Amino acid sequence: MRAAMAAAEVGDDVLDRDPTMRELEIRVAGLLGAADALWTPSGSMGNLIALMHHLDRGDSFLAPTGAHVLDNELGTAAWLAGGMPRPLEHDAGPGKVSPSAVRRAATGDAPYHALRTTLLCLENTHNSAGGMVTAPDEHAAVVAAARGAKLKVHLDGARLWHAAVALGVPPGALTVGVDTVQVCLSKGLGAPVGSVVAGSVEFVANARRLRKMLGGGVRQGGVLAAAGLVALERIDRLAEDHDRARTLAAGLRERGWQVAVPQTNIVLVAVADLTGTLQRFEAAGVRAVPMAGQVRLMTHADLTDADIATALRRIGPVDGTTGHADAHRAPARPARR
Repeated sequence: MRAAMAAAEVGDDVLDRDPTMRELEIRVAGLLGAADALWTPSGSMGNLIALMHHLDRGDSFLAPTGAHVLDNELGTAAWLAGGMPRPLEHDAGPGKVSPSAVRRAATGDAPYHALRTTLLCLENTHNSAGGMVTAPDEHAAVVAAARGAKLKVHLDGARLWHAAVALGVPPGALTVGVDTVQVCLSKGLGAPVGSVVAGSVEFVANARRLRKMLGGGVRQGGVLAAAGLVALERIDRLAEDHDRARTLAAGLRERGWQVAVPQTNIVLVAVADLTGTLQRFEAAGVRAVPMAGQVRLMTHADLTDADIATALRRIGPVDGTTGHADAHRAPARPARR
């Protein structure tokens, strides 16, 4: 990946496009079944650009409870896009909302002084629900309900690659019917930076203006896009991360921890003392973060089977103390994906 970045053909993406950046955008658009696409420095910016495009100031938008656009993007949906967030409970399973819930939440022909709902934001996989996957038929039913209620649809697909690999379907099967979609090139795919937001040609033309407004225009962006092109060659490798996540979860259950079987690469551990458990893990040399009131562990490209075994040994049984962990205190590989 670093060699590809060093050898990248570059131009000025702010003025007349960077050739490597453009190659990446066209490639991603094809994978997602979209007409066009635009590179952004982060997934949060990609989501924000889509919301700024779809929402008029004061519009409300729907999203599953715990969605990244609601809880992990510093309120930019309201602050910068001017939207009023309306969380929907997961009535169709973890991370999922039902078509009937979407229809009920849509404002329809409300009086002029009522809040106007114009957009549904979906997330696949759903991060805070533990990387839960929405299948093509579930996705299509919810999108159809949104369309019937005259809502636009944006898909936060930061981990869409994981969903596609877990289901054994092409990524485009999970974007059918949406107006816009954002996908991440870092996280599981391992690029150092970058996401892509995709949609119609008209959307991407406006998105390029919005990206510049937000400070996301880059000059010789091909250096970064080259890493993204290499990352796209590694989509199938995500199955290894999913396997290691299941191994990690099974090992934790054997040690008495309360862990569900993961669908992708996110392992959530339910604990009675979140702060104390995170401190214990850190002291044992296993880095983790809180997520939805639980401990979140991630598997990614920098980990091996030996790393999983080491983490399990250091964590130890649920009823133990930090002293049960391996005496070697050097931090495990960073949980950065």
